[in-house]
Amino acid sequence: MSEKYTYDLSEGDATMKPLLGGKGAGVAEMMRLGVPVPDGFTVTTEACIETMRNNGEWPDGLRAQIDEALTHFEERTGRKLGAAKDPLLVSVRSGAVVSMPGMMDTILNLGISDESVPAIAEEAGNERFAWDCYRRFIQMYGEVVEGLSSHAYEDALTAMKNRKGVAQDTELSAEDLKDLTAEFKKISDEALGGEWPSDPREQLIRAVEAVFRSWQNPRAKVYRKANHIPDDLGTAVNVMQMVFGNRGDTSATGVCFTRNPSTGEKALYGEFLTNAQGEDVVAGIRTPRPLEEMEQVLPDAYHQLVDTMHKMENHYRDMQDMEFTIENGQLYMLQTRNGKRTAAAALKVVADLVDEGLIDKEEAVRRIEPEQLDQLLHPAIDPSNTAIPIAKGLPASPGAGVGAAVFDADVAAERGAAGEAVVLIRFETTPDDIHGVLQSQGVITAHGGMTSHAAVVARGFGKPCVAGATAIKIDPEAKTLTVGGKVVHEGDIVTLNGSTGEFFDQALTLIPARMNEDFLKVVGWADEIRDLGVEANADNGPDAAKARELGAEGIGLCRTEHMFFGDERLPAMHEMILAANDEERQTALDKILVMQQSDFEAIFTAMKGLPVTVRLLDPPLHEFMPDLVTQALKVQEMEIRGADEKDLAEERQLLAQVKKLHEQNPMLGTRGCRLGMLYPQIPDMQARAIVRAALAVLEREGETVELQIMIPLVHLQQELATQREIVVNAVDDELDKAGKALEYKVGTMIELPRAALVADQIAEYADFFSFGTNDLTQTTLGISRDDAENGFLGWYEAEGIVKRDPFQSIDVDGVGQLVRMGVEKGRATNPDISMGVCGEHGGDPDSISFFQTVGLDYVSCSPYRVPIARFAAAKAKLAQAE
Repeated sequence: MSEKYTYDLSEGDATMKPLLGGKGAGVAEMMRLGVPVPDGFTVTTEACIETMRNNGEWPDGLRAQIDEALTHFEERTGRKLGAAKDPLLVSVRSGAVVSMPGMMDTILNLGISDESVPAIAEEAGNERFAWDCYRRFIQMYGEVVEGLSSHAYEDALTAMKNRKGVAQDTELSAEDLKDLTAEFKKISDEALGGEWPSDPREQLIRAVEAVFRSWQNPRAKVYRKANHIPDDLGTAVNVMQMVFGNRGDTSATGVCFTRNPSTGEKALYGEFLTNAQGEDVVAGIRTPRPLEEMEQVLPDAYHQLVDTMHKMENHYRDMQDMEFTIENGQLYMLQTRNGKRTAAAALKVVADLVDEGLIDKEEAVRRIEPEQLDQLLHPAIDPSNTAIPIAKGLPASPGAGVGAAVFDADVAAERGAAGEAVVLIRFETTPDDIHGVLQSQGVITAHGGMTSHAAVVARGFGKPCVAGATAIKIDPEAKTLTVGGKVVHEGDIVTLNGSTGEFFDQALTLIPARMNEDFLKVVGWADEIRDLGVEANADNGPDAAKARELGAEGIGLCRTEHMFFGDERLPAMHEMILAANDEERQTALDKILVMQQSDFEAIFTAMKGLPVTVRLLDPPLHEFMPDLVTQALKVQEMEIRGADEKDLAEERQLLAQVKKLHEQNPMLGTRGCRLGMLYPQIPDMQARAIVRAALAVLEREGETVELQIMIPLVHLQQELATQREIVVNAVDDELDKAGKALEYKVGTMIELPRAALVADQIAEYADFFSFGTNDLTQTTLGISRDDAENGFLGWYEAEGIVKRDPFQSIDVDGVGQLVRMGVEKGRATNPDISMGVCGEHGGDPDSISFFQTVGLDYVSCSPYRVPIARFAAAKAKLAQAE
C-alpha cells in the first residue's frame, strides 16, 4: 500500500504540523474548534520531499490520491472543478512546517474557465465579479505556474485603466474586465506558443508542482539560510475552496494580529480591504484600511473576527497572525499561525502572557530565540529602510553604525576622539589598529573572517563589524573604496550593518539599543533555569565592567597580549625581544611588569568577588615586531639615502631579529607555552604582575578576584608541569614577600587535538580546563579560519556541504567529540577539575546546547554576547530535560 499523501482538513489537527505544514495544520485545527474555514485538503510535506529526492518526479500514487481527494472534496461541496454548473473554484497555497511568509507561491481562483464564468456570474448576481476572478487567475497562473513575466499583465492592466480614465481597477466595468481577460489570455498564449492548458484538473496538478518548485526558489533558500531552517523539510500544498472578498461592498479580505507585532502591545492590529482578494492587501495595489474601521462597514463580521482572534490566541497561548475573507457578510478564516514579531515585541508578549497566566516562565524562555536579544543590545537599522547595499561581507559583529568613511586607524582615532562619527575601512585590521577601532562607529574589512582580528576586537568593544567584503577595492593612498562602479571617498557618509554583513553608501536611520524592563525580566527568568555559568572574554577594565553590567559571572578569558600594543608598550616589548642576554631581557620585563600590573588592577577592580582567568602570553613574538618585508624595505631606503649610522644600526639589528623570529607558519610555531619554555622569565613576570594586582585590589577594595592563571597551547604533560612550577613559584614568592594568603588556580587551555586526546595526563597538573575552540577547530580541521571564510568555506555552506560555518557553530561530530573526550578523560583523572569554553563558540546558542550535553561548567564569550549566552544556556537546560 502506497504512503498516504493527502488529508482532508477534517482529518488533521495542530499536532500534524510536520506532515501538513503550518497552514494545513492550523486550518485543520480551526475546523476542529468550530471556527468557520473553507473546506479542502492538504498534500503532505512528505510528497514534496519525495518529489525533491526524485529530481521532480512525483512519487507513485500521488496523482491518483490528489484525484481521489478532489473527487471527495467535490462531493462534500456539491460542486465540480471547472464545471459549467455549480463550479468549484479553489486556492492552491504553500504551507511550510516553519513559517516563511511570502517566500513561496499561491494560485487563486483555479477552476474558473470560459465554461464556468457564466455560472459564477449568475450565482453571484455579479458579472463584474466573475470576470475579475478570471483575469486574476490567468495572471497568477501564468506568473506562478508557467513562469511568465508579470510586466506584460501589469502593463495591459495599466493601459486599460488609462484608456478608461480610471485610477483603480475596482473602477473597471464587467465589460472592461472581460476585454482584459481576453487580452491576458492572448498574452499567455503567445508566451506559451499556444500551449495554455484548459483542463482545470491538469491546471491543479501543475499548480501543485509549482508550489513544490517554489520551495527551491532563491528567496526561499535565502530565507531558510538566514533563519537556520533545514532545506529538507519541504512544503505542504493546501487546496481549499475559494471564498471571495471581491463580491462587492459586503465582502472583504484582510490580515490581522492578536497583538502589535512591532511593540507586543495587547491591541488589535491589522488591515482590510472591501471588495478585494487577498493579494490586493499585500501587493500594495490599493491602500488597506485599519482593522478598527471594519466595525463601521461590516459590524457583525468584525465582532465575529475579534471573538475568533481572542479564541485562537487563548488556544495557542501565543500571538496569532491570521488571514480572513468575508464573503457577503460571512466570515471565513484562511490561516492562523504564531505571528512573526520584532525582538522587543517577542519579549513583551511572553512577559505579558506570563502575567496573564497563559504560560509559565519556562515556556516564555522556550519561545524566545537567543539571537533575538542581540537585536536589542546594539543600535540597528530602522526596519522600514529600503536602501540597497553596495557590498556584503560576513556579519562579524552585530549592530549598525553610521559615519564618515576613513581609511587609517590613526585618523579614525583622532577624528573619533574629537566627537566625529567615523567608520573605519581597512583591507584587514592588525592589533596596531585597536585605537582606531575603539573610536569608530564600526569597521568594515575587505579581508578576514568571523573570527579575524577585526571581528574579535569589534565584538569585544561592542562595535559593529563587516568582515571579508571581498568585492570592495580599497586604495589607501587615494583614500577610496570602489565596488561595482561606485566610489566612496574619505569623508563620505556610510552605514554598515554588522548583523547582516551589509554596507551602504549613505546614511541610514538607526534605532537605539533597548534593554528595557521586559528584557531584564525575561533574561532573569533564564538565570533561574540554567546550570551553565556564563563568563566573558575581556582584556581591559571597561570591557570587564561592561561584561559585569550585562550579567557576566566572571572573566573566562583575559588575553594578556592585547595589553602589549600601543605606543607606550611596544618599545618595551621590542627591548625585551632584542635583548642580547638574560640581564637585558629582565630589565625590559621589569618595565613591562608595571604596565601589566596596572592593566590587571583595572580588570580585577571591575570583577572583584568573581573569578578571573588570565591567559599568559600566547601569540608568537613576531606579532610585536614590524613585518619582515616592511622592515627590510625600511633598512634599504635608509641605506640609499645615507641615514645616520646609529639609527641605521638600530634598524639593522631590528631586521636581524625579525629574520631570526620569522616562521613560515607562526600559528603553529613558537607561541603559547612554547614561548614560556624558551623564555621562562616571561611567565614568571606575568605571574608576579597578576598576583601583585590581586593583592593591590584586595588592599584597596577589601575584596579581590578568584584568581585563575591559564597556560596556553599545551599539548604535552611536561609543558604544563614545567609552566605550572614557574607560575606557582612566582606567585608563592610574591605572597610570602607580602605576608598574605590568596587562593588561586593554575590550569590550561585545551586547543590542540593531542591535548584533548591525552587530557587524562594533562589533568594531573591542571586545576581547570578551558577549551579554546577557535584554535581547536583550526587544528582539527586543518584550515585557516580567515583564509577559509574568505575562500572555500562560503561555497561549502552555499552548496550544503557543511550546514554551518564551523567557526561560528561548533563542528559537533569532529571538534565536539574532542571536547567530549577532553571532558571525560580530564574528569577521570581529576573529578573536581573545572571545565569551560572560551572560544567564540561560547556565545553561539547551538554550540552552548552541545556544551550543556557534555557537562561543561561554564561558557565564556564577548561581553555583548553575555545575555544571549545566559538565555541560550537556559534553553539548553530545558531541551536536555525534555
